[in-house]
Amino acid sequence: MTLVTELDLPAIDLDSDEMAGDSYHRLLAGLRADGGWLASSPLAFIVLDREAGEFFLRSRQAAFPGREIADLFGVTSGPLREHIDANILNQQGDRHRRLRSLVGPAFTPRAADRWRPAMREFLGQLWGQIAPATSCEFVAALAKPYPSLTIAAVLGAPDQDAPRLHEWSSLVQRQFDIKALAGGTAEIERAVVEVQDYVEKLLRQRRAEPGDDLITALLGAEDRGDRLSHDECVNLVINVIAGGVDTTQAQLSHALRLFAAHPEQWQLLRDKPQLTPRAVAEVLRVEPITPFTARICTGQLEYRGVTFPAGTIVAICAERANREADGGEDFDIAADRDGRLLTFGAGTHYCLGANLARAELEEALAFLAPRMPGLAPAGPAVLGGVEGIYGIDRLPLSWAGAG
Repeated sequence: MTLVTELDLPAIDLDSDEMAGDSYHRLLAGLRADGGWLASSPLAFIVLDREAGEFFLRSRQAAFPGREIADLFGVTSGPLREHIDANILNQQGDRHRRLRSLVGPAFTPRAADRWRPAMREFLGQLWGQIAPATSCEFVAALAKPYPSLTIAAVLGAPDQDAPRLHEWSSLVQRQFDIKALAGGTAEIERAVVEVQDYVEKLLRQRRAEPGDDLITALLGAEDRGDRLSHDECVNLVINVIAGGVDTTQAQLSHALRLFAAHPEQWQLLRDKPQLTPRAVAEVLRVEPITPFTARICTGQLEYRGVTFPAGTIVAICAERANREADGGEDFDIAADRDGRLLTFGAGTHYCLGANLARAELEEALAFLAPRMPGLAPAGPAVLGGVEGIYGIDRLPLSWAGAG
């Protein structure tokens, strides 16, 4: 066996200006063209193919390295560190299974479908603020408010709190962004403190006025005694806020960017709305908003003749894994794909909110396609970096008129 540190690997700088847009895809495609499945970066070894990615994501000797990354950036105490330690992503074994079992029923496909009427209502409200215009900056007009309104409904929070939920989600998610951590954590920590105070108040309100929502369900588990502590309840709600807003905003923005760049695919969706679920799957495949998912080896792992010592951090590249099959570089909503994506991860830490996210994206595309004929870019998109959540800061779009 060869130690991974002894390999002569190509290097990737995730902080490079090249790591966004088409240049980012070309760079990674070039690394895979010669059959290489590993690359190096300052913090982690990059795993570039699907089989290897699934191996590390499913291995019981690999865990999410939230605490270790926090240590690297000096986040060793205080509210942010306490939040990281409590995050469900950083739990393993029985505790992780217990927490997932408590919150999981709220995110089944059937549970997600319950919120579709609310999603349509929010989309209608937001569209009413755009029409009859034939252009907009899509992120601010729709992609940003839509998922925060949906999460507010799921939690049982007032609609007017949605902007604050978005702000907190965007900031708390930066605990996974190495560039944000390197630049300082004061703003992230402020958001953690504020959202904790908010959730405590929301729990008190829902206990006094129970409803048909996630928080009421979690409070029921807390009341049953030893299954869910109060602190665990607070942290699960924060996890839902942090993981369910910024991510869907980013994925919906990338969806519209892709369709604006491929007008024939947008017209196909307009002509055949039954392709909407497949269109969502294709967006998730082609432009995953979590291009790299980190794991740390908790014990020595051996794979393909390479030894990964305990403590080694690997980053699984969903972008390459998703594009591996024939025709994988093409954006085609009618293509017959095998459906195996790493966008939401794999194994025990598979994304809890995947079904809700798919439902939100399906409702958005089904709503927008008939209302935005001739979708086209109205200016350059401003793309974020890929080291955390790969989002879009600005997306000017235009269309031909009322559908």
